[in-house]
Amino acid sequence: MPLLAIPFPAFDPVVFSVGPFAVRWYALAYIAGILGAWWLARRIAQNQKLWGGHSPITAPNVDDVITWCALGIVLGGRLGYVLFYGKSYFFEHPLEIFQLWHGGMSFHGGFLGTILALLLYARSKKIPMLSILDLAAIVTPIGLFLGRIANFINGELWGRVTDVPWAIIFPHAGPAPRHPSQLYEAALEGIALFAIGIVAARMGALKRPGMIGGLFVAGYGLARVAGEQFREPDAQLGYLFGGLTMGTLLSLPMIIVGAIAIVCALRSAPRKA
Repeated sequence: MPLLAIPFPAFDPVVFSVGPFAVRWYALAYIAGILGAWWLARRIAQNQKLWGGHSPITAPNVDDVITWCALGIVLGGRLGYVLFYGKSYFFEHPLEIFQLWHGGMSFHGGFLGTILALLLYARSKKIPMLSILDLAAIVTPIGLFLGRIANFINGELWGRVTDVPWAIIFPHAGPAPRHPSQLYEAALEGIALFAIGIVAARMGALKRPGMIGGLFVAGYGLARVAGEQFREPDAQLGYLFGGLTMGTLLSLPMIIVGAIAIVCALRSAPRKA
């Protein structure tokens, strides 16, 4: 073992089990992330000042849409993982697509699934689509942070080999010390994006529909590209075009789309009560 490497803490990915039923940290991260997002979204929706005098979204709207989002996260995340990261494998083992307890979720797939769920709900309730996307953008980093912490506890999605003093030897990644890239991503995708969304909302960004949504999309793209510089590429894919990873390739369009949304929001007149 290298002198400066830190042994991986002896985390048990299972919180507790009763017979064949097991509760895992990863599942708890999803549940806690959804509940935390729901709680904060209700508070923001009820804060009329943040919206310029009248919120276009009510607390009951938040109660309803959280179920739609949960379905979008799970179904989109799993479908995205199958298509982006394991298409050939799942083509040969189609029944494993439904075995969610074995892991395998894609943020980009869950992101698209959630966007679709939000837009469908907003259309059905005649809620401004950009406003509901802005609200979701503020609270989403809660789930991202908890999800990355769960990745670390599971000892998965580890980083590249390194000699930094805080390198960790992950039990399933061989004897080489690696970056704890899950913690880097938790800080960037969770803490940093959450702070940006909260500060932007307090500065009046919710009065310009699409602004916070654009900040989140572009910010996540930048954070993910940065994190991918330390994260080991998925074994079944490796490096792709130009030495880029799949995570980087999927995130680059987000930066462009987010930037366009920010510019459009800045050029539009702020919403009025």
